[in-house]
Order: sequence, then C-alpha cells, then structure tokens
Amino acid sequence: MKRLTLSDYQALAEFRYQIRKFLHFSERAVQAAGLERGQYQLMLAIKGMPHGVRPRIRELANRMQIQHHSAVELINRLEGGGYVRRDRAQDDRREVLLTLTPRGERVLAELALYHHEELRSSAPTLVAALQRLMQSGDGAKAPGHGRRKTAQ
Repeated sequence: MKRLTLSDYQALAEFRYQIRKFLHFSERAVQAAGLERGQYQLMLAIKGMPHGVRPRIRELANRMQIQHHSAVELINRLEGGGYVRRDRAQDDRREVLLTLTPRGERVLAELALYHHEELRSSAPTLVAALQRLMQSGDGAKAPGHGRRKTAQ
C-alpha cells in the first residue's frame, strides 16, 4: 500500500485552504445581503436546476445534500422573506414547485455576480492547488479500493 508523502499532505492542505478561503468570502457576502449561507445556496439551486429537473423540495434537498426537513425550513424562511414562492404544478396539482420571486431573482443575481467575479480572480490559485493535488499521490489507490476512506 502506497503511503502519502509530505508533499501529498501539503497539496491536500493547500486545496482545502483555497476552498475555505472562497467559502469564507461567500459567507461574508451572503451575510452582507441579509441572508444565511443555506438560503443563498437554495436560491442558487433553484435557479441553476439542471434542464428537465423540476424544482421540488426533494430535488433541492438532494442538490444541497441536506435532509428534506432542513430544506423545508430553509424554504419557509425564504418564503417568509419574500425570496421564493411555492406553486402547484399545472400538470399535477399535488406537486409543489419552487420559484424565485422578483426580489429573490434580484438578490440572487447580485450575489451570484459577486461570487462569479471572486471565482474568476481566485481561479488561478484554486486551479493550481487542484492540479498539484491531482499530481501528488500518483499510484495511490482511490478511497474504497482496498483501504478505508478518510476525511480530506
């Protein structure tokens, strides 16, 4: 079994550091807009839903990797703030679909643009960290292939 080198650990640490820097930026930007991190992520998930996938609570919870009841709570708070709306599907009135309100669209557009600009400026460093990580540990087995998966 191959062991990771100090350089491999440094590559992992650098990559996580770059991700944390972006997430810290994101948390500050979202708070400045008067939202919680999960609320922004849910609005982004609604707007960025893949083609052919309907914006239902189940799909949004899955996209965010949270429990159904947690998604419902986020939606309740966003709906209370006037950012999202629940609508009945036209083809199946039992189905509840989520849409952004004009206010939600406006706030999301501002935040997403700000995030996009930050990613464009930090991308070279983030990509370099990812490339270093991908080059390190060549020949090491992937998690789940003969060794236990550990947190990265």
